[in-house]
Amino acid sequence: MFEQVVDPVGGSLALSALVAAIPLLTLFVLLGALKVKAWLAGLISLAVAIVLAILAFRMPVGQAVLSASEGAAFGFFPILWIVINAIWVYNLTVATGHFDVLRRSFEKVSPDQRIQAIIIAFCFGALLEALAGFGTPVAISVVMLMALGFQPMKAAAVALIANTAPVAFGALATPIITLATVTSGVSDDARLTVDTLGAMAGRQTPILAAFVPLVLVFVVDGKRGLRDTWREALVGGVAFGVAQFIASNYISVPLTDIIAALVAAAAVVAVVRMRKAAYEPVTAATLAGGGAGTVAAGSGGTRGAGGVGATAGEQLGDAPGDQAPRDPHAPAVGSADRPAVEDSRNEVIKAYAPYLIIIVIFSLASLGPVKAALAQAPWTTSFAWPGLNVFAAGSDTELSSTTYNFNWLPAAGTLMIIAGLITMLVLRISPGRAFKAYVDTYRELKWAIVTVMAVLALAYVLNQSGMTSHLGRLLAETGGFFAFLSPILGWIGVAVTGSDTSANALFGALQVQAATNAGLDPVLLAAANSSGGVMGKMVSPQNLAIAAAAVGMAGREGELFRKVFGWSMLLLLLMCLIVVLQATPVLGWMVPDPVSG
Repeated sequence: MFEQVVDPVGGSLALSALVAAIPLLTLFVLLGALKVKAWLAGLISLAVAIVLAILAFRMPVGQAVLSASEGAAFGFFPILWIVINAIWVYNLTVATGHFDVLRRSFEKVSPDQRIQAIIIAFCFGALLEALAGFGTPVAISVVMLMALGFQPMKAAAVALIANTAPVAFGALATPIITLATVTSGVSDDARLTVDTLGAMAGRQTPILAAFVPLVLVFVVDGKRGLRDTWREALVGGVAFGVAQFIASNYISVPLTDIIAALVAAAAVVAVVRMRKAAYEPVTAATLAGGGAGTVAAGSGGTRGAGGVGATAGEQLGDAPGDQAPRDPHAPAVGSADRPAVEDSRNEVIKAYAPYLIIIVIFSLASLGPVKAALAQAPWTTSFAWPGLNVFAAGSDTELSSTTYNFNWLPAAGTLMIIAGLITMLVLRISPGRAFKAYVDTYRELKWAIVTVMAVLALAYVLNQSGMTSHLGRLLAETGGFFAFLSPILGWIGVAVTGSDTSANALFGALQVQAATNAGLDPVLLAAANSSGGVMGKMVSPQNLAIAAAAVGMAGREGELFRKVFGWSMLLLLLMCLIVVLQATPVLGWMVPDPVSG
């Protein structure tokens, strides 16, 4: 057994916290400065954490290794279990050509690129974030926007900026699920659950969502874009925000982004259909540099079955250069050069069917009686991680994080498999073809799997050795000002790792520890880590590399970074102000009640 030691390094909190920060600094330097592959950086940082846990924080070798093994197991199930199966379902739609049908249906809503940016990058991108996350929305949105004639760099910037508001609830709320797990046991606050943390994040990111579509139309067409389409943008943003709030607080945390994306898309389409535009639509031809909105020949076919899986793998585990970018010198064709394709109503329904199937399955699983039944044996079981016995300093109770929850049937990843099986029937995909797509998804995500498991193993070692608590105690000395710093900490985590899930794994427990010691609300600051982190997504090296490669401009990530960095800072400042006000009586009423939860 192991009981955490208070200030093990020289009896000093400052020295102990400094040593505790070394594994995180190692990860950040390897990823951000030395450009080491994410999977390798994760493994090296994990090794550093284990060594320091043993030598500096006096954790027995066996306990340190077992702690890492539990974190790695949690990284695969339920985290990667969600991502892998969600991407598999998407790949099924690509393999049958129904994804192209979906793209064409979006194109028919409006020829105006400003409206297309809202519907595709913001609404449909949010749906993709809800189902898969981890870079998938950026890769797909960029390709779709370029197919519609967007200028390459503008398409990349729009996709990156749009991939903000939905990130906290991405991959069926994987970041929130991770946050609830790593904060469990750090505080006595019983509200640190998926439902309450999701509800709190759902009272922060919706405010951000209202502004994002306005930013998108400005990026596409400057002041004219705002003047002409502010109504459509505002309706889309507000509809998304309201739906995100209602879904996260009263319906289902995992379904939050799915519901919000569909409601926002329906609202925008309704406004476009009902309101006669008093302005001329802006197309690729009318924008400055008319013919610049081109896409390399054959690009529509480069994202075959597993194509997005490969991109997600790059986002999580591979170096940006590992994937061959599209040849920028290849012959180009604009959207106007594609022959018109008329899809039958039946084909359009089939294209939307997988997403409707997912919504139905998750809605049924979220019903009170069904949810309660699935939480019982044999569908769900919990057990103490074999051989792992960790106690907080001065406590005779084991850390709750040493208990592993194996909810094999109600897990979001398992529900995605069920949705995939039904999708196979609807789209008439043979078992052999579906199985091949499934195997290919694992193959393409192999380095992503290593990365996520390493990062979660690192987080568990940091938390169970006591390193996180020492960092939290030190940060708590900033007092009330920590409420302002909290979203920035999440932003740093996502900017470096490219993942809100990873940032929550690294800093979630630290946020709770610091909040508790500083007299702030732990639920508020834990959620702020996730909500603040979403703005770091657009400037993370991995996402920049994905977007640049998708538009055939690999090597110009710096130019793309400069286009989105200002927006990232502006939106982050907005989130910092929201959290500061929620930490005061001004907006304190938005925080879930400590008694009722």
